[in-house]
Amino acid sequence: MGIRVLAAQLYTLRDFCKTAVDFEDSMRKVRAMGYTAVQVSGIGPIAPEQVKATLDANDLRCCITHIGFDRLQSDLPAVIKQHQLWDCRHVAVGSLPGHYRDGGEQGYARFAADANEIGRRLAESGLTFSYHNHSFEFVRFGSRTALDVIYEESDPRYLKAEIDTYWVQHGGGDPALWILKMKDRMPVVHLKDMVVIDGQQKMAEIGEGNLNWPAILAACNVAGVEWYAVEQDECQRDPFESLAISYRNLSAMGLS
Repeated sequence: MGIRVLAAQLYTLRDFCKTAVDFEDSMRKVRAMGYTAVQVSGIGPIAPEQVKATLDANDLRCCITHIGFDRLQSDLPAVIKQHQLWDCRHVAVGSLPGHYRDGGEQGYARFAADANEIGRRLAESGLTFSYHNHSFEFVRFGSRTALDVIYEESDPRYLKAEIDTYWVQHGGGDPALWILKMKDRMPVVHLKDMVVIDGQQKMAEIGEGNLNWPAILAACNVAGVEWYAVEQDECQRDPFESLAISYRNLSAMGLS
């Protein structure tokens, strides 16, 4: 088994990473929690060189990013250059553009083909490309879900998975089984927990909700996951406190 590193998904802290000054302050706090890596996503218009300098100053690595699919299609050389600057091997898209989703099963298959081509071009530069799921991909087309279509209609060499545990559960899937399904195809996993408040599913800190973490983490180990990105789109408390709670609980489960 290779590296198994906890990372903070910066989308969790998007309201505190809008300027270079705020980004520097937030990265100091993230490092003080114990995290040694981050996923760069949802930050403000900060120059890539400034991002790199701030991460280096706080001894933080960038393990993966979320890049808009339109930029991947129109500006891929610049995306590659940015990731090389950050010493970041993994690129991901955070969601499916609406026009593919509107196309039903054929739309998802078209996305798989287009994503596969982007992944092929990234691979030529030594980078990987992953897709991050939500729950809408669990719509069924006969015997297959849309998420099945995306991965079955693409090449594992060129389109990887960034399985999100909360959203799989939200869609009625089994997070551990989906992680195992993506064995050797998933360098990064997204971890978030689920609670029920007033009859509604809500996001929670890892270990504070109802997901089966022993099964999920065991599956990650079998699947060869390298980076464990903690994300909480919506927090019931201060987002920094939420990230710290998740870090402490995951550390108690054997990760660091």
